[in-house]
Amino acid sequence: MAASDFRAKTADELKDQLLSLKKEQFNLRFQRATQQLEKPARVKEVRREIARIKTVLAEKNAAK
Repeated sequence: MAASDFRAKTADELKDQLLSLKKEQFNLRFQRATQQLEKPARVKEVRREIARIKTVLAEKNAAK
């Protein structure tokens, strides 16, 4: 997702999505450790999406 897509969402929606991405990140790390990871590129995608969400949340908090 692009940052503009995240900016259109509310802070609560972003926090929910952040939580689900962190769970996915944990599962991906676990799969990597057990040599069961099918899509190694997904680790990078999830990490970047988490960073985008945190950036948008910080922008929203700074605007208040």
